[in-house]
Amino acid sequence: MDGNLNALTTVFTEFYYWVTVVFMFLIHVGFCMYEVGASRHRNHMHTLMKNIMIIPLVTVTFFFFGWWIYWAFPNFPFFGGLNHEAAAANLPWSQNMATNLSDRITGVFWAAFLLFSWTAASIVSGAVIERIRSSALWVHAVMIGSVFWIIDAAWGWHAEGWMVKYLGYHDAYASGVIHAIAGGYALGVIMVLGPRLGKFAADGTPRDIPPHNPWMLTIGIFLIYSGFWGFYAACNIPVISPEGIGGLLTGDTWTATNIYLAPTSLSAITFNFLMSLSGGLMAAYVVSKGDAFWTFSGGLAGIITASAGNDLYHPIQAMLVGAVGVVIVYKLHYWVERRFKLDDAVGAVAVHGYSGIVGLILAGFLLWGAPSSPYEGYATVNPVGQTIGAVIMFGVLGWLPGFLIAKMQAAAGVLRIPVEVELQGLDYAEHHAYEEAKAEIIAADKAALNGGSVPAE
Repeated sequence: MDGNLNALTTVFTEFYYWVTVVFMFLIHVGFCMYEVGASRHRNHMHTLMKNIMIIPLVTVTFFFFGWWIYWAFPNFPFFGGLNHEAAAANLPWSQNMATNLSDRITGVFWAAFLLFSWTAASIVSGAVIERIRSSALWVHAVMIGSVFWIIDAAWGWHAEGWMVKYLGYHDAYASGVIHAIAGGYALGVIMVLGPRLGKFAADGTPRDIPPHNPWMLTIGIFLIYSGFWGFYAACNIPVISPEGIGGLLTGDTWTATNIYLAPTSLSAITFNFLMSLSGGLMAAYVVSKGDAFWTFSGGLAGIITASAGNDLYHPIQAMLVGAVGVVIVYKLHYWVERRFKLDDAVGAVAVHGYSGIVGLILAGFLLWGAPSSPYEGYATVNPVGQTIGAVIMFGVLGWLPGFLIAKMQAAAGVLRIPVEVELQGLDYAEHHAYEEAKAEIIAADKAALNGGSVPAE
């Protein structure tokens, strides 16, 4: 680093991303608690284990090829070949991908994207609880976390992505780039997986399967809110010099930028994050007539709906977009459930997928004509580009691969657990040692009580 100012900027950026990654870790903790709170007691250990194993599986695969895809694919295959030069610096054996005091940024920037990958996988995980095999879910986690999500990031998030250049696609805080794709992927899987036993009555009427533990579910959603706030910060570049990106920004003052390198600030996005959260919560409370589950989820859906344009919306606009989006999503969820008999156990397809689509399309109209990025010659934001973007994110990169991979797993008999295991609970089938230890200590306690003595310590 040449000069104290550059050194200070580099160290600050390194620390900034490290902090955002720690905050984003709360999303994964929140998903674990939320899913355990929503699942029935006989599936708790399985639910936790399938979420915990997402961490090593997606981390390792993202290290070996996911990060390379992001740098190689911005224009591939429709508007150019692979970008071998940028990708070479992010191969697993590159000096940037190891301990290296001359590069303090790649590791923390890679980690911020990796946490997005975990989130995409966790969204799918929630929709399929209580009936999918762990091994099947882990295949899906790797595919969406280290392949399909990062392709859509290269196309729609990279500063040179073809969707940004030619469609005017604008998705600053990932209505589509993470949420629509994960929701679409989850929809593809549950269409093949089928509903939980007992979800639908004989006449097709859906039954509510209430959360096992509302407290844990509530704490989980608050952790997701907190991690999502950190996610917003991670979508920014904290300090950048206009000269640093070829003079595309005007002025002499260094600034923070969004993911497309347009100037923004943490203050601006904080207004909009909290206003869209509040709009979503209020609208969900009203439209669901006070249903606690939907009110909590509505806050998340409100943020996701507004996220595409939350770098440009006025705070009141963000609140209204969040509120309108939640009403549409709520209605759409129950229509799809009743019409197609699909069981989305935690509303993941609705909260993430439908919210993402609605958010992208609304941004196309509300930001019509606004620049999608500061680069000259790029298409401006427009309804057609945003709608095509929504179809690509939700349908092409989300629903289609999720459906096809689930079909192959179903044909091979490795997707869904047997009926008797579902009735007994996945903890009995996949965690023998845990269940046997519980049964043994319960038996010892009963024997001690019957014999009038306390068990030996």
